[in-house]
Parts: sequence; structure tokens; C-alpha cells
Amino acid sequence: MTSSPNRLLGTVFGVVYLLVGAAGFAVTGGVGFAATEGNPLIVFDVNPLHNVVHLAIGAALLVAARASVRASRGVNTAVGAVYLLVGVLGLFIADSAANILALNGADNVLHLGSALLLLGVGLAADRAATRTPAARTA
Repeated sequence: MTSSPNRLLGTVFGVVYLLVGAAGFAVTGGVGFAATEGNPLIVFDVNPLHNVVHLAIGAALLVAARASVRASRGVNTAVGAVYLLVGVLGLFIADSAANILALNGADNVLHLGSALLLLGVGLAADRAATRTPAARTA
């Protein structure tokens, strides 16, 4: 598994996002589920919905990394694309009622950084391992 950059990155990010999602629940007592302002977890603001999203993303990355290179590559690319969208949207909705994830500037930086890594590895690494057998022989 460690010979695949996608599986390695999916495993590391999956574990980190699962831990962050679980730790977030320790600081979000008394915060509304989709409140526009959350409580700080280090420098990141989180609310319970944000924690659930972290748990779901972490689980998807980890399950795909354990399944196969192809699955990991697909999930890394998909999560990277979603994080790119969330990072860009977060720049515009941070101080509005649409901010149901309680995003702040640190969250936006993390989401954009995660997007770059996940998209970069998802799109560039393990390309030969995910081609169909007919494409490899052509």
C-alpha cells in the first residue's frame, strides 16, 4: 500500500480528518448543529455539522485507500475537487448566513491546501495502475 502515493495520502488524510472530526465534538458543546459561528479547534472554527463532514471525508478517504489504488485515486480527486470548491466559496461566505460549516480564514487555507495535495496526487500519481488492461497494451 505504501508504494502507491494515492493510497498513502488517502490513509494519512483519512486518519487525520477522522481524528479532527472526533476532536471537534469535544469543543462544540452548546453550538448549534449548523451554526454560522463555531468554537475553535486549535485555529479552526467548527460546529457539529463541520465535524460530521470531517468524519465522512476521513472515512471515505480511508476506506478507498484500503480498497484499491483505483478507488483511492478516484476519491482523492473527488474530495480534492470538493475541497477546492469549499475553499473558494469559503472566501465569499465567511461572514454570511450561508456559512453553515462555520468556516474561517484558517479553514479556507486548510481546505485549499488539502485540495491542491489531493488533486495533485489524485490526477498525477498512479496513472498506469488505474488504466484498463486494454489501454495498457495499446
